[in-house]
Amino acid sequence: MTRPKISDSAVRRLSLYLRLLRDMRQKGAEIVSSRQLAERSGATSAQVRKDLSLFGSFGKRGRGYSVPDLASSLEEILGLHQTWRVGLVGVGKIGTALLGYRDLARRGFDVVAAFDVAEGKIGREVSGVPVHPLSDLKRVAHETGIEIAIIATPPEAAQEVAQQLASVGVGAILNFAPTKIALAEPVPVRTMDMVLELEGLSYMLTAEARNGEASADDSDPAPGA
Repeated sequence: MTRPKISDSAVRRLSLYLRLLRDMRQKGAEIVSSRQLAERSGATSAQVRKDLSLFGSFGKRGRGYSVPDLASSLEEILGLHQTWRVGLVGVGKIGTALLGYRDLARRGFDVVAAFDVAEGKIGREVSGVPVHPLSDLKRVAHETGIEIAIIATPPEAAQEVAQQLASVGVGAILNFAPTKIALAEPVPVRTMDMVLELEGLSYMLTAEARNGEASADDSDPAPGA
């Protein structure tokens, strides 16, 4: 069945619903309402129903959704009914932390190989994942069947690495390098820029402080009042 095109924000909400449903399923819950999903995800009941309706009819009016059935449906929609083979390029601090993140495997993302250019890292295993020279990318990618790649290199190397990954047939890229990647090939790239996220939080805190100061000024009596 052809899946409808949906926004990144909707995909993120589906992932969040699934995380909540998996937790409920583990605790033995059988039924969940759109209101309960909305309260726990920060969405609205209408938004939950709209997101799910993009993919068919789930649940029964007045009864809610079956937790196991809806979780299984979202796993299939998000492509998580299978295991994805993942390669990582850049075994620095971020890369090493990602290799040690055990929840990746539990969520269906099997990191099968890592790559670096530093001789001191090549030939080692990090959290059970072998580190290969980047020059062996084509051979190892084909041997291990890498489908998704994670880039955790310095920013100046990320573009060239992404091009190499696309050229060897990697289907999608998650970029942790703080730089924009542009590819001629139709390979989806998602960038996780921690500095931009922190700057966004900085703005929110600063705006909150400014609003607080403005409220205090508004409450002060005018001179001579």
